[in-house]
Amino acid sequence: MPNVRGCNLPDDLLYDVENHVWFSEVGDGNVKLGMTTIATALAGELVAFTPKKVGRKVRPGKSCATVESGKWVGPAKSMAGGEVVEVNTALAENPNLANADPYDNWMVIISPEDWDSVKPQLTLGSDVTSEYEAKMDADGFEGCDG
Repeated sequence: MPNVRGCNLPDDLLYDVENHVWFSEVGDGNVKLGMTTIATALAGELVAFTPKKVGRKVRPGKSCATVESGKWVGPAKSMAGGEVVEVNTALAENPNLANADPYDNWMVIISPEDWDSVKPQLTLGSDVTSEYEAKMDADGFEGCDG
């Protein structure tokens, strides 16, 4: 598993490095999305997670959920557009589960409309190290241990 400055990035996932979101194909044409360890480290302790409701559409590049911590409120953006087919209700009830393990505690599952065009734009976990190093340098982020 790649580890960039103390931040674990499982190599079996696909990454939208710019928005700190991971994607995983769940085998039925749907895609699971979650926050990276970098997202949770930047945000701090999460206090609220409000996903779009099942059946709602997510437009490409727009929010699939709103995430709130003591120092930040903002959208979790999905590069893929589609319909929300499942939400992680456990995360909505206890948002700081994502701080403990953002890879087990996913946000939403969508049925993507444009996956074949989005997937090649994402970074494979096995190739994510250099891209995240550059993003951390650009953002002045020391890492997950600090």
